[in-house]
Amino acid sequence: MTELGGALLVAGTTSDAGKSVVAAGLCRWLSRQGVRVAPFKAQNMSLNSFVTRDGAEIGRAQVMQAAAAGIEPDPRMNPVLLKPGSDRRSQVVVLGSPVGEVDAVEYREHAPRLLHLALDSLAQLRREYDVVICEGAGSPAEINLRATDIANMGLARAADLPVIVVGDIDRGGVFAALHGTLALLEPADQAHIAGFVINKFRGAVELLEPGLRMLREMTGRDTFGILPWTDGLWLDAEDSLALDGRRSGTAGPPVGADVLRVGVVRLPRISNFTDIDALAAEPGVLVRFAATPVELADADLVVLPGSRATVADLAWLRERGIDEVIAARAAKGLPVLGICGGYQMLGQDITDDVEARAGLVPGLGLLPSRVTFGQRKRLARPAGSAYGTDVTGYEIHHGIATVQPGAEPFLDGCRAGAVWGTSWHGTLENDAFRRAFLTEVAALAGRDFTVAPGTDFAAVREARLDVLGDLIAGHLDTAA
Repeated sequence: MTELGGALLVAGTTSDAGKSVVAAGLCRWLSRQGVRVAPFKAQNMSLNSFVTRDGAEIGRAQVMQAAAAGIEPDPRMNPVLLKPGSDRRSQVVVLGSPVGEVDAVEYREHAPRLLHLALDSLAQLRREYDVVICEGAGSPAEINLRATDIANMGLARAADLPVIVVGDIDRGGVFAALHGTLALLEPADQAHIAGFVINKFRGAVELLEPGLRMLREMTGRDTFGILPWTDGLWLDAEDSLALDGRRSGTAGPPVGADVLRVGVVRLPRISNFTDIDALAAEPGVLVRFAATPVELADADLVVLPGSRATVADLAWLRERGIDEVIAARAAKGLPVLGICGGYQMLGQDITDDVEARAGLVPGLGLLPSRVTFGQRKRLARPAGSAYGTDVTGYEIHHGIATVQPGAEPFLDGCRAGAVWGTSWHGTLENDAFRRAFLTEVAALAGRDFTVAPGTDFAAVREARLDVLGDLIAGHLDTAA
C-alpha cells in the first residue's frame, strides 16, 4: 500500500478565527517549497460553494485553498458539505452531490458513516500528496457535539493528526479562549494539540510575551506565531460572520471623478456572497452589505445575491420594506442586479414545492420570468457572452427560471430596463464583462465613474494568496 503523506489539522477557538486563511497560507507556503500539498475539510457548514470541473459542489474555502496550493479543486477536499436552509435543517452534500435534508438530530445518526467517508477521502489525498492541510469546523471545544464530531478532534483522533489551534485576538480574550479550548477537551483529545497560533494582532508583539509565557507554563504548549492584522484580505469567506461591519473599497481611488457605491442586500440565508469580491477589487468601487432600506439609499447599484432559502428571504425583504426600495429604483431606471436566488426574487412568481414547500408565491415582478423549483439541483459550469465579451460562471440552484418570449436576454437570464438577472455565479470575475457592466451601471446611475482598465481579478486573488504565504513565512515558526 502507498505510504500516507503528512497531515496537519488547523482548528480554531471560534468561527471566523482564521482557520481558512491560515490553512490557505500554509498551502501557499508549502507549495512554494516544492511540496505537493492539498487542502481538506471533512465537514463544512457553509452557504458559499463552488462547482468543480467535474460538476461537484464543494465549499468555497477549499477551492481558495486549492488555488493556494496550485491545484484543481476536488470533491474529496470537502467530502461533506452542509448547507443550512433554516435554523434547524440543512441540505447534505456528499462528495459533491446532494443526498437529502436533515435536522441536527437526524444528522447525528449519519455521523459514523460520514466520518468513515471523510477518513477515506483524507487517506486518498494523503497517498497522492506529500502533505494535506486539514481545516477544522467551528471550535473543537463544542463539547455538546463531540460525540458526532467528524471535522475537529474526531478526525484528529481517527487519523492521528497533530492540531494547531488558532485564536482571534481582535475580538478579545484570546488567552482565555486558547486555554479554555484545551481545558475543555478530554485527555485523549488534548494529546493531539501541538500548539497555538494567535491571529489578527495589532500592536507591539513584545506586549504579549508575559501572556505567551504563562500560557506555555499552564498548558505545556508553545505558541507557534502571531499573525498581524492585515487589511484587504477579502478572500472567499465561507461564513456570514465575516460580513459583520464589512465594507470594502481598498483597491485604490477612482479613475474618474466619482466613486461607485454598491449595496448588497444581506439576506438572512445569503449564499455565494463571494460573487461580490471582484467588485470590491475595483478601484473606486465601494461595497457595503445592507440589511435596511436606509443603507441602500445612496447605492448606485443594488445587488440581490444568492439565497439558500429564496421564498423565506423574499418574505424578509418585504417585512423590511426593501422590496419597495428595489421597486422604486427600477421605476427610476436605477441599476439592480439579481444573482441566482436574487434573480428568482425579481421575477413574476415562484412555484416552490421543494425548498420551502410554499406553493405559488408572487415575486417582485421586475423581470419577465417565472421560477419553478425542481427536485434535482442544477450544478454546472456554463459559458456564454454579454457586452461582446466571453463570460464563464457556475450554477448551483433548484429553481429554474423560464424567461418570457421576446424578453431581452442577459446571459442565461434576462434584463428589463436597469434590472438584470442571471442564475450564474462568478460572472463578475470575468474582467472584460465586469468593466462593461460597471460602465453601463455608472451611466445609468449618473456617476462620472471610469472603470480602471487594468484590473485583473485572477491576479488580485493570486496576490492575496501570496500575502497569506508571506504571513506564514514571516510570522510562524515554520520549522516547528
